[in-house]
Amino acid sequence: MPGQILVVGSSNTDMVVQTTKLPAPGETVLGGTFFMNPGGKGANQAVAAARLTGNVTFVAKVGTDIFGEQAVAGFRQEGINTTYIQSDPDHPSGVALINVDAAGENCITVAPGANAQLRPAETNPALASAETDALVLVQLEIPLDTVVHIIGEAATRGLRVILNPAPAQPLPDELFPNLFLITPNETEAELLTGIRVDDLSGAGQAAQKLHAMGVSNVIITLGSKGAYLSTGTQSQLIATPPVKAVDTTAAGDCFNGALAVALAEGQPLPDAIAFACKAASISVTRMGAQASMPRRNEVNE
Repeated sequence: MPGQILVVGSSNTDMVVQTTKLPAPGETVLGGTFFMNPGGKGANQAVAAARLTGNVTFVAKVGTDIFGEQAVAGFRQEGINTTYIQSDPDHPSGVALINVDAAGENCITVAPGANAQLRPAETNPALASAETDALVLVQLEIPLDTVVHIIGEAATRGLRVILNPAPAQPLPDELFPNLFLITPNETEAELLTGIRVDDLSGAGQAAQKLHAMGVSNVIITLGSKGAYLSTGTQSQLIATPPVKAVDTTAAGDCFNGALAVALAEGQPLPDAIAFACKAASISVTRMGAQASMPRRNEVNE
């Protein structure tokens, strides 16, 4: 049995319009195709891990509305443990409005709803139930004080914590030494370190700064170029298989979920990253967030 993966984060319903180009401010673009999809960075990562045969428990907060009910039913269908998903009668479930253009680029607006009400103490039962070798995977679509609490508590219990610092925002210094691994993209790495990441040299400098801030291992995702790994003593670029992208929504979430699965299985970091790059490269060839997450046999092939 692979080790437990405890994902703590957001659950949204994505309302997506696929169109030829993204509208400029004040512009209306006609001719789009609309569909709805379950999303949210936490939920996306939980589903990605579950589809890749991970042993996943998801900790989140949803509204007592149709979006929340459908989301929880979907998680159960994916084989995710939903014991620690709470319902909030006072706030709606989170929604995201997403525009995707013909090149697969997107712009996203999120109304967090119940996600913004997940309190630090409400995560304690899940952390208390975590297996001794569990991995904890967290993002930044829930309140920052809750994120800081989870990371501190998990580290106190000796659990390995992966932080996907997205969406990009400044983080308190005390958070970094408690991380086993941080997985920013170029934009997030620059925001956290002040170092521009537009090539491998910049990635290396940003990684060293993150090590100096206390992080044990750093992975900077570089889109189609792959992922840069730094362990403090060695570094390498791990390439992504070349594919034609149709929608990059949730590619980073797919990467993080897959990475957690491989690490929970005991794979070394370079092998885990190669596995995650393969999974993410499949996800960008499909529309949607959770709908794009591949199954294990697809990645193995």
